[in-house]
Amino acid sequence: MGESAEYKSGLKKEKVLKALLEDPILSDVPKNPTLEDVETLIGLELGSAMRISVLKLDATSFHVILMNTATVKDLKLAIKNKINYMEQSSMGHRHISWRSVWANYCLSFDNNKLLNDDEALQNFGVRNNSQVYSTYLIMLELEW
Repeated sequence: MGESAEYKSGLKKEKVLKALLEDPILSDVPKNPTLEDVETLIGLELGSAMRISVLKLDATSFHVILMNTATVKDLKLAIKNKINYMEQSSMGHRHISWRSVWANYCLSFDNNKLLNDDEALQNFGVRNNSQVYSTYLIMLELEW
């Protein structure tokens, strides 16, 4: 395949992907999805991924999607990515010190604090449609 044909093929794939992403059924797909984003959404449809609701201290919540084999660290990364995406979509980029967030707050599920980053979420009983919530590690006035 020549360079021109590869270029045209790439443009065709890009047009098809753009048309797919404009479909209302795919509204949960990020604007510029990575291959990992797409694989995770496919996994959700096939049952190998889970949608988790994250309840914040201000009583608002949002969803993240993770593979069933995800760890606490994977959940934290998904939360970080989701919050950063929401911040950029609504008001531009604002710097959040995630090191500070995780030093002062932790995630909990079913009265268990999710402190060990390497622990699988399934070990705590987290599964599709579970809700995790943020709790204080120490008492501060910050909210995330």
